[in-house]
Amino acid sequence: MPKITHFESIKQYCDFNNQGLLHPQIALVDLSLAAPRKLQRMQFNFYLVFLKEIKCGNLRYGCNSYDYDEGTLVFLAPGQVIGEAGKEIYQPIGKALAFHPDFLIGTDLAGKMDDYSFFSYEANEALHLSERERGFIEDSLSKINRELEQAVDKHTRRLLVSHLQLFLNYCTRFYDRQFITRANANRGVLTKFEALLSEYFRSGQAEAEGLASVAYFAERLHLSPNYFGDLIKKETGILAQEHLQQKLIRIAKERLHDPEKSISEVAYGLGFKYPQHFTRLFKKVVGMTPGDYRKVG
Repeated sequence: MPKITHFESIKQYCDFNNQGLLHPQIALVDLSLAAPRKLQRMQFNFYLVFLKEIKCGNLRYGCNSYDYDEGTLVFLAPGQVIGEAGKEIYQPIGKALAFHPDFLIGTDLAGKMDDYSFFSYEANEALHLSERERGFIEDSLSKINRELEQAVDKHTRRLLVSHLQLFLNYCTRFYDRQFITRANANRGVLTKFEALLSEYFRSGQAEAEGLASVAYFAERLHLSPNYFGDLIKKETGILAQEHLQQKLIRIAKERLHDPEKSISEVAYGLGFKYPQHFTRLFKKVVGMTPGDYRKVG
């Protein structure tokens, strides 16, 4: 297995890129100052956002094909591994915004980080910026950098967190745009998802493997669970888990009309380990137990 280079601190990452340190918990790194290096796998103990300034085809973080060439943002949460090992030498270009989770402790942003689900996307699900969007992003990063260059005082942390939150909110807006502009591709994913879901129940996989999960279908569609979940929410207006549940209840209703099947058989066939769990869910969604539904049906 290829060696993974671990970065525990912001300072360690700045040193790695020949960059001075202005704040121990947040930094805007100019990657062009780094020495040329080999491709390698890396893991970080902090959040990282890469703004790549080269053509997307040259992105060194697993990108396949992109809609825009003006700029690309790749998001990493603490603990994620990115990159690929190789002998090729390349010169990093672009910027990297690094900030440690401890920097957010005690701020409103700390409780909102889970809302920025793109930190758990894969590299090939990066945010591809139009020229106009890139202007907003670079302006946000410039404000963060200007504040970092100020002498530290009692206002520093509050202002940096405020600029950081604005930056992340812009990223959320632009991701929403990306889902919209990829509507045709997204509908293709939704169609494949529906086919896989139907096959999961029809083939007996549910009984063999258990209840259908978002992660299961995301993997088969070659998407990260978070990106897949967000895509389904944008396309259908409901959570992916709700979509699974609705499908399950529809099939449950169909199978309950078969008098040859017991309620326990229906439950096991849908992937439930215990029939009472099926009964509880069915009553919660439909408003009556499977037995009562069978009587009125």
